[in-house]
Amino acid sequence: MFAEADGFPRARNGKTIHSDPNISITDPASEDDFNIRYSSASAAPACYEVNRVSCDASPLTMSPWKQASPLSKTPWTHSDEANVPANSLIGSIVREEGHIYSLAATKDLLYTGSDSKNIRVWKNLKEFTGFKSNSGLVKAIVISGEKIFTGHQDGKIRVWKVSLKNPSIHKRSASLPTLKDILKSSIKPSSYIEVKRKRSLWIKHSDALSCLSLNNEHGLLYSASWDRTSKVWRISDSKCLESVHGHEDAVNSVISTSGEMVFTGSADGTVKVWKRELQHKGTKHKLAQTLLQQESAVTALAINAAGSAVYCGSSEGLVNFWEIGKQLSHGGVLKGHKLAILCLAAAGNLVFSGSADKSICVWRKDGNIHTCLSVLTGHTGPVKCLAVEKDHESGNDHRWIVYSGSLDKSVKVWSVSEFAQAMSKVGGHESINREAFPVEGSYSTNSRASHSRF
Repeated sequence: MFAEADGFPRARNGKTIHSDPNISITDPASEDDFNIRYSSASAAPACYEVNRVSCDASPLTMSPWKQASPLSKTPWTHSDEANVPANSLIGSIVREEGHIYSLAATKDLLYTGSDSKNIRVWKNLKEFTGFKSNSGLVKAIVISGEKIFTGHQDGKIRVWKVSLKNPSIHKRSASLPTLKDILKSSIKPSSYIEVKRKRSLWIKHSDALSCLSLNNEHGLLYSASWDRTSKVWRISDSKCLESVHGHEDAVNSVISTSGEMVFTGSADGTVKVWKRELQHKGTKHKLAQTLLQQESAVTALAINAAGSAVYCGSSEGLVNFWEIGKQLSHGGVLKGHKLAILCLAAAGNLVFSGSADKSICVWRKDGNIHTCLSVLTGHTGPVKCLAVEKDHESGNDHRWIVYSGSLDKSVKVWSVSEFAQAMSKVGGHESINREAFPVEGSYSTNSRASHSRF
């Protein structure tokens, strides 16, 4: 499935953990199925909540084949607000070519990345076009204007542009780092660093990409990698400005705020805050704070739309959050999943958490209080990625279209309202109002386990 041997995830003892693309995703999944790097010491037991609604519907109702086929008439229709359920499944995309690892939505297009190396483009739930990379499964997709950036298992970032004459044609315009920069750096001894007992150029990732994040305000692209670094790229000229070293294990997520803060989450169990300084020739990131130190791996990060809170998902199934103000203060823990959090997304007052337990929890933030509005069920495999965009056709500023990609090889499309009643289960035959999950605890990070792995 992977192009290069160095792309395989490895445990701390150095042994290669092989990944089988044909592994059954109805069985308990391994960390390789999730394609998120856990430290070998980070394997945490499943976190079960006795009061939680079960996310397991019958195999028949959860099968992606029971949903709309891309070849059939699309259910992509928008009714009057009064006639549309608050949170509902409105469509499903199934294409038997690989697990879905990445999503990006822009305007009326949806980009999906899988382990087939293909990037598919969908319009109104029907395949519009597609393009293919030479190697490396597609781990991340972000869009900045006319440029599409894809991060891959082979450690490379590829840049694509849409043809002005034909919007169905996508041409690769560059790979990061560029060949010119590689050749220029290779003649300088100072450009080499020691990575896994090998010499490597600091501008190159030496292991799989795990995440991409844009800062459009400053024209920057951030990449996170299993090589324990995050790198900063200038979008205008594709130059690598900086390589940030601050973790003792794979960096699973990086996010940048509109201000000067950047957050990184790692398999070493930490969330770190970096202060960005813009300099004449590039950037300089200084470690400002360590928000979290724990045994379980940090698997996903997200910042809400208002920029007032940062969320951290972990392999033990919990979502910690911090209020962003004059100083970052821990707000509490969201407990809604049985297994590892694999992805997070935020829009409006809503936060979405996708999990290895095959479900998506929809949380609404009211001040410091979070209420679980719905548990979206229907996937038959771990939910690996999420994308959210405003539902422009509904005419309602508080309704969102949520895309969820899974290792069951499907993408499901949901209509979600911020004013949904708490709490209903969506996707199976049930739609039951239940008591919302409260935020449990509000404590200092000093009260958590802080075992150093340095």
